[in-house]
Amino acid sequence: MESVIKKKETATTDHSSPNQLRRKLKTRHLTMISLGGTIGTGLFLASGGAIHTAGPGGALVAYIAIGIMVYFLMTSLAEMAAYMPVTGTFSTYATKFVDPALGFALGWNYWYNWAITIAAELSAVTIIMKFWFPDSPSLLWSALCLVIMFLLNYLSVKGFGEAEYWFSLIKVITVIIFLIVSFLIIVGIMGGEAVGFKNFTIGDAPFHGGFMATLGIFMAAGFSFQGTELLGVAAGESEDPKRNIPRAIRQVFWRILLFYILAILAIGLLIPYTNENLANSDVTVSPFTLVFDKAGIAFAASVMNAVILTAVLSAGNSGMYASTRMLWGLAKEGKAPKFLAKLNRRGVPVNALLVTASLGTLAFLASFFGDGIVYVWLLNASGLSGFIAWLGIAISHYRFRKAYVAQGRDLRDLPYKAKWFPFGPLFALVLCAVVILGQNYRAFMGESIDWYGILVSYIGLPLFLAVWFGYKIVKKTKVVPLEECELD
Repeated sequence: MESVIKKKETATTDHSSPNQLRRKLKTRHLTMISLGGTIGTGLFLASGGAIHTAGPGGALVAYIAIGIMVYFLMTSLAEMAAYMPVTGTFSTYATKFVDPALGFALGWNYWYNWAITIAAELSAVTIIMKFWFPDSPSLLWSALCLVIMFLLNYLSVKGFGEAEYWFSLIKVITVIIFLIVSFLIIVGIMGGEAVGFKNFTIGDAPFHGGFMATLGIFMAAGFSFQGTELLGVAAGESEDPKRNIPRAIRQVFWRILLFYILAILAIGLLIPYTNENLANSDVTVSPFTLVFDKAGIAFAASVMNAVILTAVLSAGNSGMYASTRMLWGLAKEGKAPKFLAKLNRRGVPVNALLVTASLGTLAFLASFFGDGIVYVWLLNASGLSGFIAWLGIAISHYRFRKAYVAQGRDLRDLPYKAKWFPFGPLFALVLCAVVILGQNYRAFMGESIDWYGILVSYIGLPLFLAVWFGYKIVKKTKVVPLEECELD
C-alpha cells in the first residue's frame, strides 16, 4: 500500500503542476552526477602539478585534509537536502536558516561559478581537439560542444542524468585501469624492475618545500573536489530524496577520496616529483599518460586525450545543469527575473537554460585571443566561488541544526543525521576560510606586493561581499532568529 501511495505522490509531483521540476533522477544518476562534476582535469592534469610543487607527501596531506573537509560538508548537505529537498539547495537553506541576503549572494555566486566554468570547459575543448586537429578553428569545437551540452540539458532531466552516468562511467573505468596498471608497475609485473618506494625519498621528498608549499596546493586540491555539492542541487529532481540522497552521498565521497588518494599515491611512487613534466598541463605529458607510457601501452596520449575530452564535456554538462537549476530556484524565490522560472512541458527551465548557455559563448573569445590565455582568465574569474559555496553550506547546516533543536524538534526524526556535529561544519568553515584567504599568500611575501596577483586571485571575494551587503542594505534583511527559521 505504501509503495502505491509513493507512486501517486511522485506522479503528482511530476505532472500536476506546471511550475514543478520532474523527480526523475535515480540513485545511480545522483551518484554519477556528483562523480562527473568532480573527477576531471583536476585529477588527470592538476594532480601532477601538486606533486611537483609539494612532493608526494605534501600532495597526499593536502588532498586528505581537503577530503576530510568535503566529507563533513557533504554530510551537512545530505542532512538538509534529505529533510528539505529543494533545487535552490544551499541558497534556499541560507535564506531560511541564516539571512535572505546571504541566500541571494550564495545563489548568484554559485550560478556565476558554474556558468563561467562552462565557458572555461568549452575553451579547454578547443585545446584538446587541437591535439588531433592542430589547424582547425577554435570556434568550431566550442560551438559544437556548446550545442551538445545544451541539447542534453534541454531534452529532459532524465536525459541529462543518463548522459552524465555514461560520461562519468568512462572516467571511473579509466581511473580503475590506471590504479591496476600502477600497482603492476610498482611491484614489477609490468614495465620491468619493481619501483617500490624509492621516488618517495628522492631529493627532499616526501615533503618538498615544507609546510608552506603544502598549504599552497590546498586551493588546487579543493578545486579538484568541487562538484560534489551537485547532489544538493539535484535533490529537487530526485525520485526519493529521503533515501537516495544519503545513499548517494556515502557512495560518492568514499569513491572520490579513494580515487584521488590512491591515484596521487601511485603517481608519487612511479614518477619522481623532480620530473618537470608533472608541472606541464599538456595532455601528452599528463601523469596518467606518463604512467601508461611506462607500462608500454601504445597510443597512451591519444587515449588520455579522449578521456580528458569526456571529463571536460561531463564537467560542462554538470555545470550547465547546476547553474540552470540555481537560476530557476532564484527566480522562484523572487531573487531573479520571473521569466527565468518558466518550465517547458518536460519540466526543464528553458529560459534559465538559455541565459546560462549564452554565457558559455564567452568561450568563443578563445578564437580571437588564444586558447590557453582565455582558459586561465576564465578559471581565475571563478576560482573562489566554489569555496564560498562550501562556506555557505557549513554556516547553513550549523544554523539549521541549532534552529531544529531550538524549535523543540526531535533529532531522531531527521531522515539523515550528520555525524560529528558541531565539529564537522565548524572544521569545514575554518578550513574553507583559511584556503580562501591564503590561496595566494606568495603575493604578499615578496620584496614588493604583487597587486596584479592579488587582484586575479581574490577578485571573487569583494564581488561576493558587495552582492551580499548590497542586497542586505536595499532589502533591509536581518539574520533570522533560530525560533523563526522556516523548517517546514
